Amino acid sequence: MRLPTRSILVGGCIATVAVGCRRTEQVHERESPPVTAPQPGPSQPAPSQPAPPPSTGSSSATVQLPSGRTIADVAAKVTPSVVNVFSERQVNRDSGPFLADPFFQYFFGTPRGPQRAPQRERSLGSGVIVSPDGVILTNNHVVENAETIKVALKDGRDLDAKLVGTDPQSDIAVLRVDQKDLPTLEIADSSRSRIGDLVLAIGNPFGIGQTVTMGIISAVGRANMGITDYEDFIQTDAAINPGNSGGALVDMDGKLVGINTAIASQTGGYQGIGFAIPSNMAMQVETAILHNGKVTRGWLGIAIQDVTSDLARDLDLKPHHGVLVSDVTRDSPATRAGLQRGDVVTAIDSTRIDDAGQLRTLIALAGKDKRVTVQLERHGKPMTLQATLGEAPSSRQAPAQIEQGALSGLTVQPLDRALRSRLRLPDNVDGVVVTGAQSGPAASALRPGDVILEVNRKPVATVDAFRDAARDAGDRALLLVYRNGATAYLSLSR
Repeated sequence: MRLPTRSILVGGCIATVAVGCRRTEQVHERESPPVTAPQPGPSQPAPSQPAPPPSTGSSSATVQLPSGRTIADVAAKVTPSVVNVFSERQVNRDSGPFLADPFFQYFFGTPRGPQRAPQRERSLGSGVIVSPDGVILTNNHVVENAETIKVALKDGRDLDAKLVGTDPQSDIAVLRVDQKDLPTLEIADSSRSRIGDLVLAIGNPFGIGQTVTMGIISAVGRANMGITDYEDFIQTDAAINPGNSGGALVDMDGKLVGINTAIASQTGGYQGIGFAIPSNMAMQVETAILHNGKVTRGWLGIAIQDVTSDLARDLDLKPHHGVLVSDVTRDSPATRAGLQRGDVVTAIDSTRIDDAGQLRTLIALAGKDKRVTVQLERHGKPMTLQATLGEAPSSRQAPAQIEQGALSGLTVQPLDRALRSRLRLPDNVDGVVVTGAQSGPAASALRPGDVILEVNRKPVATVDAFRDAARDAGDRALLLVYRNGATAYLSLSR
């Protein structure tokens, strides 16, 4: 069966990917197209008289909320706390064959090849002031690799911003400006958000200036979207477009419930499905970055997968919810707590577990040294175990570029969960992803998006393992490569 596809706008380009949203909506500044007035269609003849001026009386647009405020009151209260974010970096524009391919630009940035003169690239996004002394939350992808960052306040002030820290695994970045007494948003408890709650989305779509849209919360707890490593998204039908990244999702009390992050779309624009990082998660990340300089996440030490109907039948599992433990890491908190392969985790601290993404995020947010109660089913019998979480090992490794030997000029990056989802790779494909090849035999044999599984018959599941294997290979390398749903051996020699 052919998978349906959706598109996302990334860096001003549209990339088509498998079903499910793939982040994000950073937009690069460019000349705006001319705006023309809509023309009447066959069933809409042009009016013979000019339209009457808008009424100044009450209307549905100014309907009162239970708090006594109107939607316009809420918008007026919150918009001064939402800023436009402008970041700038220098890029080398290549003239290689992948230049115009948004798929590779999305996953791997500008591909390597013959280079033109460096150019300045400006990116546009949004941010939320969460502290009167100048702390601003935005998305990591809005300011990633930025050399300079500026923010524009609603009152017209333009301020230089400093990047305090980022957390790519949740797509949160923390900025600071040298300013006091700034207007801030009160933070809501996002765990209390309900499907059907009215919300406003505020941001800088397409770089045209601050915009407010209204909708409802369509779903909560969205995970396994392949957008970030840790996902617990609030889904909304409030219009979110490219440039809204890092903006505010607020409730009708004017409190921040989420940081707008991504859209699911077939066109690259608004189609009623937007995602926001819950305020509870965003503020936890912000606190960790401000106090510790990094985010430390909890770790249980289990490999997990969703319980499908086929697995439930074949393994004779009784729970209709929960997550199957497929492996337990040796000398991990899970081992010490007594978890075993084949257990079905049904709840953590009385929070019901419905899928693997939810469990992964719940454990991560609990943090290191947190003692948790794990409820599970083993061979059809309920059990309760106590586990003290460890610190999650970092899944972010720096890309590696090989400088000598048969693989000279080749650059690879780690295959994380989000990238695996975007490339639609099966679970048994484990290796490093090719991001570019400047010269040598690798330049003609490999292409961006290839996954190198082995070097000279040695598995290379990490960047460090690949670097060591490439060094040992010398001037001859036998690669096992996954490409387009199949594996093949490639022999390279210098």
